[in-house]
Amino acid sequence: MANRKIEPSSPGVRGEPLRQQVIDAAERLLRDGKADFSMRDLAAEAGVSFATPFNQFGSKAAIMQTLSTRRIDTMEIRFAAAPPLTDTVERVLLAIDTAAAVMLEEPEVNRAVMGWLGAATSSPGQVWRRSMALWTLALGAGDGLIAARRDRALRCLPGQLAFAFRGVLSFWTAGELPDDALAPNARELASTLLLGFAERQ
Repeated sequence: MANRKIEPSSPGVRGEPLRQQVIDAAERLLRDGKADFSMRDLAAEAGVSFATPFNQFGSKAAIMQTLSTRRIDTMEIRFAAAPPLTDTVERVLLAIDTAAAVMLEEPEVNRAVMGWLGAATSSPGQVWRRSMALWTLALGAGDGLIAARRDRALRCLPGQLAFAFRGVLSFWTAGELPDDALAPNARELASTLLLGFAERQ
């Protein structure tokens, strides 16, 4: 099995929480090119009973949402570890580059995860909330934004940036956007959203 590049990892040791065990197994199956895995396949890979993935998550779509949240967590960890920037535009563009780099580390796995995000689940996932948190972190205190518009920017831009990045990812997932165009297109869209809020562009 190839080493996992997504950082919030668990090695699959005895006694680890069942949810983590199931999620790690799902990731292994995706790496093996088995995006169409069944819940029975997942249970076997995780070494748990057939009912466990259902009991822990409810559906395959919910498992994929959790895998997406794991990726957003990695983006946030890496962004927070980067050299600090104060200018908001530079921070957002760094966050874009960081997020795109995470997705491009394992493109086939991440396309499989993204392909499931539109699927209905019995309860709402956390992808939207986690994505908003990433862009809130990227916006920081709003340094470099027009003072009179800063509060509005910090209120509305996290959601708009989440929509924008997910939109670019959807075309990348569908194969309409090549890997090397992911970050440039996301950067351009983010820069457009910042127009009217930033003192300079």
